[in-house]
Amino acid sequence: MDIFTSLGSIAIGRAKSISAVWSTIALSLSSLLFRFYVGRKATLQVLLKQVYFTGFQAIPIISWIALILGIIVLTQLLSILPGLGGERLMGDILVWVVVREVGPLLAAVVVIARSGTAMASELGTMRIAKQLTALEIMGIDPVHYLVMPRVIGTAISTFVLTFYFEVVAILGGYLLAGFGKNITFGIYMSSVLGAMGLIEIIVSVLKSLLFGLVIGAVCTSSGLTCGNSITEVPQATTKAVIGSLAAIFVIDALITTLFFIHLGL
Repeated sequence: MDIFTSLGSIAIGRAKSISAVWSTIALSLSSLLFRFYVGRKATLQVLLKQVYFTGFQAIPIISWIALILGIIVLTQLLSILPGLGGERLMGDILVWVVVREVGPLLAAVVVIARSGTAMASELGTMRIAKQLTALEIMGIDPVHYLVMPRVIGTAISTFVLTFYFEVVAILGGYLLAGFGKNITFGIYMSSVLGAMGLIEIIVSVLKSLLFGLVIGAVCTSSGLTCGNSITEVPQATTKAVIGSLAAIFVIDALITTLFFIHLGL
């Protein structure tokens, strides 16, 4: 009986956590659409700072990871496919690996490692320092001023970084690993573009936007629920990272299953 009680408690806790995340996303989108004019200048400044930190400052690390991935994938393809007579599959495999799966996932992981931890620790510290209470006393909604810009800014940055990652991996991989091989750049790009359908673009965009929204919601929620002790800030940060990673992998599996298995696209 104790086992079932424990399992029930865990299930209820997970359900509450998932509900809190999607509630945060809904509140952020609602605040963006219907209340953005409230304190617009201050809120926009926070949003732009979030985009700058999460997106622009992550470009160097994203570039290196994308180049390395592109080199690895293309080197393997150039060593395996010619012997099998499957050069025509090169574009398909690149799109399957980079655009459908690895691009959105690795971009999201970088965002979690850089910005997710920063958001959770920053809001957790503000909670302990009673700064959130001070905002409420002044009549400022913490969700509108602190949460919404971070959630929306993270979603925008993740979307842009995913697109940038995919372009660098595909183009940079060829320039560093495929240049001078028995395949020209024109044939290479024709193969990639021929394999790139509307569904691949939709899936990549959907994944990147959902990843960004969920990362922002999980990390801000973890920071806001931090307790009264400074020692709880690292715990909230760890919770944010683990929760974000679990969420993006689950969402990735659900979207892939829905589009490419059930719908057969």
